[in-house]
Amino acid sequence: MGVSTSSPEKGPGKDGIAVVTVDYPPVNALPVHGWFALADAVRTAGREPQVRCVVLAAEGRGFNAGVDIKEIQARGQSALLGANSGCAEAFAAVYECEVPVVAAIQGFCLGGGIGLAGNADAIVASEDAVFGLPELDRGALGAATHLSRLVPQHLMRALYYTSRTATAAELHAHGSVWRVVPSEQLHTAALELAREIAAKDGRLLRLAKAAINGIDPVDVRRSYRFEQGFTFEANLSGVADRVRDNFRKEGA
Repeated sequence: MGVSTSSPEKGPGKDGIAVVTVDYPPVNALPVHGWFALADAVRTAGREPQVRCVVLAAEGRGFNAGVDIKEIQARGQSALLGANSGCAEAFAAVYECEVPVVAAIQGFCLGGGIGLAGNADAIVASEDAVFGLPELDRGALGAATHLSRLVPQHLMRALYYTSRTATAAELHAHGSVWRVVPSEQLHTAALELAREIAAKDGRLLRLAKAAINGIDPVDVRRSYRFEQGFTFEANLSGVADRVRDNFRKEGA
């Protein structure tokens, strides 16, 4: 359980690919330390001179279910502050990784998962993958910055306000998912794209990543930070706790 880094071939970075895998059963809802561990793993992999592409993957039936709500309810504001900082660091680590990041997404990609996927350079998804921000149902806000990188503006708003999800096929139609494959082919398909990227000159890839980030029309770190301010407001006002309590009662 936790965050691990491996290579498809024997020897770290032998084929230019590092695979960062998240495994927090049962649904990959990450605790505070998990978000920081993920950020460290992605940044470390991207700094390795022999690595030319990072694959971000997850074990289990879903890619990511966001933050661990139980931890926030148990620890209160300290966990909330930690989760917000951890998410911001993990999202930024993916976006700022020195080499391209390919996200391999299966099952549910919700909440914080959207932050990771929205900041990846490319997405390969399984046919059962669904993407969404159920934040309003869980007393939270945020990651609209990243959902807007995956779907058009009006669809982003409708998905956000309703807490509905979009399928991998729908995102593929919008151009944000590179390829949709059966679940059993996800790992292979993600590595195929990673190997095609990693075949390029490493120095040139790093320059390309920096150049593409530099022409982005939205400063994703600043934009997400702006959203987080409203998350804090919702918590200070008490509305977030009320919604979270109702969410847990309905879930039970």
